[in-house]
Amino acid sequence: MAKRFNRFKKSQLVIPLFALLLLVVFNLVRDAGFFSLNIATNNDGNPVLTGNIVSILNSASELAIIAIGMTLVTASSRGQDISVGAVAAIAGSVFVRVLREHSISWPIILLAFLGGCAAAVLCGAFNGTLVAGFRIQPMIATLILLTAGRPIAYWINGGATPTVSSPLLGYIGSFIPGVPIPTPILIVVVFSVLVSLILRLTNLGLYTQAVGINEKSARLNGINAFGMKILSFMMLGVCVSIAGCISVSRIGLINHETLLLDIEMDAILAVAIGGNALSGGKFNIAGSVMGAYIIQALTITLYAMKVSSTAVKAYKAIVIIAIVVLGSPVVQGYLLRLRDMLFQKTKKTTEMQAYGD
Repeated sequence: MAKRFNRFKKSQLVIPLFALLLLVVFNLVRDAGFFSLNIATNNDGNPVLTGNIVSILNSASELAIIAIGMTLVTASSRGQDISVGAVAAIAGSVFVRVLREHSISWPIILLAFLGGCAAAVLCGAFNGTLVAGFRIQPMIATLILLTAGRPIAYWINGGATPTVSSPLLGYIGSFIPGVPIPTPILIVVVFSVLVSLILRLTNLGLYTQAVGINEKSARLNGINAFGMKILSFMMLGVCVSIAGCISVSRIGLINHETLLLDIEMDAILAVAIGGNALSGGKFNIAGSVMGAYIIQALTITLYAMKVSSTAVKAYKAIVIIAIVVLGSPVVQGYLLRLRDMLFQKTKKTTEMQAYGD
């Protein structure tokens, strides 16, 4: 039992689990019914699940998917991609452009998604080449598409903000008839399982960590560091395209200025809260997904407390800073030393009392 506890203390999931527990306890004290689940009927007359839990899981779907790709980029390149929102706008614009030029059906939706995915993967390859080939720091390299991405997305659809309407898109962004769980939640589950299987059944995860921990050593051991970095950015492109297409399907239009706006910082925070070092190396996908849900749970909690939308970011920043600081190696080291010191004092006091008796 002691060995399991010591192993858990060293796990990367300690921080997200602690943060999640803190939010759960706080909300249960504030409102015992905060996590209640209800069954309602949607506009199509189908029974669906509702409640804060469903809202958190559903609203954080795009963030959770992007956080998976951001984790791989962070682990391999020891930096972060701050252009994911803009690239999602590009992918979403290609998605809408293809849909508007054809009669919408499942094959056309698949074709539109593949087009958006190809555009996002090319953007990822561009960023990865700057980082791996030209040795540019990731945040500086991705600043190019952060600046130019949304204007490019605006240009793809001829300077318009087009809408797309189809029940099939509603199935992707909302509910599938007869399934009470929102489709974006199911997409996150399927995609997370797929990525986990790829990392488990291949050496991709090991090579990504090796490049992030020590690139020179990885290269000496025959690992293509250049290729691994570009591959991680391209995989982030796939994640971004999925998130962009889900977002478009939710609202039925492409708004280049607001699509997944500011999601870059939330994705980076999700990776950090997930217990992953922003300096690269060892990573945990499950922790990053939990981090995304923690951020959304915090947002929903603040809205439930009647905090204005303009102040939510400030409150969220304060709480997230506290979580990250508490999980930092410096603070953890201090707490461990404090624990050992208190434990030694307690042990000495017990021994003296036993000696006196």
